[in-house]
Amino acid sequence: MVDFSKSVAGMRSSEIRDLMSSATDPNMISFAGGMPNNDLFPVEEVNKLYNELPANLKKVGFQYGPTPGYPPLLESVRKYLKENGMPVEKNEILITAGSMQAISIAASIYLDPGDIVITEMPCFVGAIAAFKAQQANIIAVPLDKDGIILEELDKVFKTADRKPKLLYLSPYFHNPAGIIYSKERKAALLEYLKDKDIVLIEDDPYSELYFYEEDKKLLVPMKNMEPEGVPIMYTGTFSKILGPGMRLGWLLAPKEIYQKCEVMKQSIDACSSTFTQVIADAYVRNGLLKPYVAKMRGIYKRRMEITLEALNKYMPEGVTWVKPRGGFYVWVQLPNSLDATEVLKKSIINGALFVVGKTFDPEGKKNDCLRLSFSYPTEEQLDKGVKIIADAIKATM
Repeated sequence: MVDFSKSVAGMRSSEIRDLMSSATDPNMISFAGGMPNNDLFPVEEVNKLYNELPANLKKVGFQYGPTPGYPPLLESVRKYLKENGMPVEKNEILITAGSMQAISIAASIYLDPGDIVITEMPCFVGAIAAFKAQQANIIAVPLDKDGIILEELDKVFKTADRKPKLLYLSPYFHNPAGIIYSKERKAALLEYLKDKDIVLIEDDPYSELYFYEEDKKLLVPMKNMEPEGVPIMYTGTFSKILGPGMRLGWLLAPKEIYQKCEVMKQSIDACSSTFTQVIADAYVRNGLLKPYVAKMRGIYKRRMEITLEALNKYMPEGVTWVKPRGGFYVWVQLPNSLDATEVLKKSIINGALFVVGKTFDPEGKKNDCLRLSFSYPTEEQLDKGVKIIADAIKATM
């Protein structure tokens, strides 16, 4: 048998991917996937939009497109980012197959086997997979309520056997930890990075899904500041604010980095789906995205509140969690080093799924925590599902 490559041999299966087959069981309450409920998608609006498109534009949607992206969508994304204060004039935009592809492209253009990537602990599992695919050495730095802990980050720079190349962060309603970086932590981080010769990947899938107006001031991307000496690759996506099946995201990067990213994307898939780009552009241009996202904020806030009410009602003493102020997730800490996998086994038997903590550990070890996604279950399922998980925790203690 022909040997597999070293890169694929070192990859491990994602617990989230493994759980998705169980999540399709209609009797299972799934807190596993970070995705909207199917009933929340704007199907009627998109149907109407598509039916009203001229025939020549529908034909364009079935064709190959430019690698950087469908030009009208690039224009729409550029306008959207500019309205949010982003330095689009100094950077270039690449349309990608979700922000996951943008992260993978960043990993591909920078990482050789053994190169160091610094991530947060816990870390988005998709980023872990992208870095492991390049056989990188991932060093995870712990978070507190304000963001990555700079003292711990400094230890990595001082003790690493080679200079780190990439720093990957998810500062806004972090997946899975749920926190928002403070303004002070972001400013201190950028000041610290000035002479470190490292590229910052700022991953931002969730900042539009804030629940409280007073938090908007915390959601200004570091990319907006365009700090001297800190190259930032900023990623965003339609997956959380329109639909993950569109497979559309974007990368905003300095021009010299963008050029390598475009060449890499061309080698991967030539171009993202023109069909979904045409639809997404029409949706944005017709002014439908902003009111839809505003509606979703209210729905997700209500689901978050129901989830927290259930946690308060059912969880045993010693279980703690972070109250999310946006996004999709509640990060739950188990007591007494309880093994989340053992809890999951009992929970599945009674009809509820979640993701265990080790999924978000680059080393796959820390497992005394779990992630609950409140975006997918219905309001009626949330209370019932949390009770099942709480009962499984009690049975494991």
